[in-house]
Order: sequence, then C-alpha cells, then structure tokens
Amino acid sequence: MPATAAEAPHYPNAVSSRAGSPPWASIAIESEIARLEEAWLAFEQTALVTPYQAYGWIKAFVETVGPAHGMVFRYALLRDAAGNPCALLPLVITRRSGIRFAEIIGGKHANYHMGLYAPAFAAKFDAPLATRMFREIGAAIGGLDALIFVNQPTAWNGVANPPALLAAGPSPSRAYKLALVPGDGDATLKRSMSSHARKKLKNKRSRFGDFGPSRLSRAETPAEIERVVSAFLSQKAERFRAMGLPDPFAEPSVRAFLSRAAGTGGAASPLELYSLDLGGAPVATYIGAVHGDRFSGMATSFDMSSETVKTSPGELLLAELIHRKCQEGVAVFDLGVGEARYKTSFCDDHDDLVDSFLPLTLKGRFFARAAQARRALKRRIKRSPTALKLAHRVSGWLRRREPVDD
Repeated sequence: MPATAAEAPHYPNAVSSRAGSPPWASIAIESEIARLEEAWLAFEQTALVTPYQAYGWIKAFVETVGPAHGMVFRYALLRDAAGNPCALLPLVITRRSGIRFAEIIGGKHANYHMGLYAPAFAAKFDAPLATRMFREIGAAIGGLDALIFVNQPTAWNGVANPPALLAAGPSPSRAYKLALVPGDGDATLKRSMSSHARKKLKNKRSRFGDFGPSRLSRAETPAEIERVVSAFLSQKAERFRAMGLPDPFAEPSVRAFLSRAAGTGGAASPLELYSLDLGGAPVATYIGAVHGDRFSGMATSFDMSSETVKTSPGELLLAELIHRKCQEGVAVFDLGVGEARYKTSFCDDHDDLVDSFLPLTLKGRFFARAAQARRALKRRIKRSPTALKLAHRVSGWLRRREPVDD
C-alpha cells in the first residue's frame, strides 16, 4: 500500500540533509512511481506544480513512452522535519556520449519542466541553497555527472522556482498565456486581443460558417478519444511532412500516451482532447494538459487538405475553447512554449523560461557547458526569422538526403 504523506517511509538511497539546518530533513529516491501515488496526489493539491508534473500526466508518460525508449526514472522526494513532503522531482536518467545526467520527465511533450514544491518551502531559497539541494539530490541518486533543467518557469503562482535561481540564461522560447474572465469569453478576448485581430477572427468565423454547421466537442469515451487522437496524429504527420521536419508524435508509444492520459474523458484525466467537427469530421484538434485552475495547450493540429484551411480552423477552435474554459471557471489558459503568430494574437501575457545546468563531476562540467552553448545557439536562431528559416531548410535538406534501407 502506498505510504501517506505523513508516514515518511524509508526509500533506497535516502540521505540525511540536516547539516546547516536546510528546510528539508531528508531526501529519498524512489524508482517505482506507483509507490508514491498517494503522497504525490495529496501533495500536488497544494504544491507549486504545472500540469505536466501532475501524477496522472507523468504516470501515463512513464508507462508508455518510457518503456518504448528504455528510459530509467528516479523520483526525488524531500520531506521536512515533520515528515511532510516539501519537494518532489520526477527525473529521467539519460546516458549520452559517456555522460549520465538527470532531467525532468517529459522531453518535448512537456511545455514546462518543473518539480513540485511546497510554496513556503520554495520561498526560502536563494542560489546557494538551491545548489546545495540539487547537489544532495544528485548524490542521493548516485553516479550522475550533471543535472540539466531546461524550460524552467522563473516563477509559478508568484513564487520563485528554485532551479531558476541557478539559470545560465533564458530558454530559446517563452510560453504564452492569458488570464480568463470568469464566465465571459467575449470580455477575455476583448482584453487580450487587438481590435484588428478580433475583426479578422470574426471574418474567418463568418467564412467558416459557409461550409455548414460545426461543433466543438470534447472526447469523452474511448471511441471518441481514439477518433480525435487518430485525427490529430494524421494531421500532424501531414503538417511535419510538408515542413520537412521530423514528426515527434509519429511513434506508437506517443499514441498510447495520449490515449492513456486522456483516460475516459473524466474530470481526473490529465489530458483533454477537443475537436472542431464539420460534417462529422475533425477539421482541427486541440490537446490540453490540465491541473487545478490552469489549462495548458499541449498540441494542436488542423486538416491541411480541408477546404476550410484558409479560414484558420485551428484558431476558430481555440477561440471557442477559450469561451468554454471561461464558463468552466478556468483561471489561466496557456498556449505552450514556442513562437507562433496565433499565440501572440490571442495572448497578452507570457511565462519567462530559463535553463539551468548543474555539473556534478569534471566531465559533467564540460557536458553542461556544451549543453548550455547549444541552447544559447537555438535561442539566437529562434529569435532571428532569417536564421530560423535557414535552419528549417537545412533540416529538410538533410532529411531528404538520408539513406533508405533496402
């Protein structure tokens, strides 16, 4: 039976952290996520946590994408002197070029990479204390050369994020968001969008209506989930093919992850799947990660072959979804990480993200420097339209020249 938050059980590799009276009393490392279920679910109700580190999201990823790639997971649980959880870091251990390092679970499928922290606990940190905590976590795991934390929010719910205190620099992209006006989607969009953008959206909606009646629907049953996942993957595959880029959703394990995380469409599902249907067929889809009063846009797609494509069905779906989330009492709607015209059109706010690199060994120091340099280069490319266009062309050219096995 899973331990409760107050039981403070012993896990393998537990180490004492009492010297110097830090705000944690112990660090324990667990390798099986199921053993932390009860404590995790209870902790995330009050902790600083993004939708991508909620137990349901991580568990679905660990049980699908994890085995497909032979991933090794470790979960660092910190408790205070009373035995209550004060931090929890879901980590994947990666080996690359002889280097063994830890990073937050989720990879490209998680927009925000962050641990779970009790708000009062996180508020106590400065850079030296953060360095001490993460070094002790690395020692408790054992055999690590570095900790690599990318796409870290500088703060969450107004409280500083401990790893962000060690930031080497901003992440390549920021995350875009808007606060929702309770019960009033029109007021929300009037505040967040320019009058010109709202007029364009209205015209697109009018032209889209000429194709016939449409409906925004959430996938609630296994059959509906399968229908939306199939449409999303097909539309994404065509989009990436047209761009000459690799499709991060192409693997069967990703399909399994999306279906499992969406569950049966119930309130406890960490993912919600939506489609804008025209004539019974999805012309656009939207996948959102949810936790508490935040809805986080994880991925979206549209049918490039549809006659409706010039009316931007993906944007029309998003506008309808914002209205729905206002009615449901969601407080914050984010559109995820990365630059896109529609994001800046809909959003009037953003989350700043940073990258933190903590070497634990000499070779980890060189690896961390190289990783930092790659992220800095990616940031410069993304912030230069000319360089970004060139990078896409080179990527497509290299993929077309890849040898094909007989």
